[in-house]
Amino acid sequence: MSGNALLFVAVFLACTVEAVEALTIVLAVGVSRGWRSAIQGVLAGLVTLAVVVAALGPALTAIPLGALRLLVGGLLLVFGLGWLRKAILRASGYKALHDEDAIYARELIAARAAAHSGRFVVHDWYAFTLSFKGVVLEGLEVAFIVVTFGSNQGNVPLATLAAASAVLLVVVAGVLIREPLARVPENTLKFAVGVLLTSFGTFWAAEGAGIDWPGADAAILAMVAVTTAAALSFTLLLRRRRASLGTSLGTSLRQPQDAGEVAS
Repeated sequence: MSGNALLFVAVFLACTVEAVEALTIVLAVGVSRGWRSAIQGVLAGLVTLAVVVAALGPALTAIPLGALRLLVGGLLLVFGLGWLRKAILRASGYKALHDEDAIYARELIAARAAAHSGRFVVHDWYAFTLSFKGVVLEGLEVAFIVVTFGSNQGNVPLATLAAASAVLLVVVAGVLIREPLARVPENTLKFAVGVLLTSFGTFWAAEGAGIDWPGADAAILAMVAVTTAAALSFTLLLRRRRASLGTSLGTSLRQPQDAGEVAS
């Protein structure tokens, strides 16, 4: 797989996760409060994101490539390790799995309980602000991924295409079913995205520090393989540790009962 193909896959998967989370919020608001103000919030959020990207893109391109790769690589490494840590904890049972149905239900209850009030041309300010925040917060992560990946690989159009494809796919699916996309294997996606962000971050940070990778962009594949193996190993170790702790706890809970039976 070429560097451009890996770039497309990484951006597409990461943006799919963010789009699903934003869609869950917007759907809950639209279903419970009405679509007019929810859509106004979405449009306002998209305009805000466009302004941020327009300002962020040129600023990044003005930074020398070596410094840019070191900076962005370090940020992606921290970002990716955070995703990977949570994915490992979820996969090993130490953290609850991400459940879009449960999140949707909570958002629905909160939206229905909130009071109705309008401001300016917005009929329902609560619906507007909730949709706006959901789009902006998740969209900023999408914008960050697109701009950083695209700038570092020198292919912003491809990164933009990957992000647009992911968002369009999620939006079309949401419009068709009008439910949270609980069938999307988001926990698996986050594991994969964590691996890819960590791999790209390591690769670019090392390049920015002056390291020449054997095989150039092909070294990213080796980084993906090593990171995947390490993440799966940690997952397996944590599962075994959790199982052994559960066994030890069960034994300790049974001991007083057994002693009582002997005494009786």
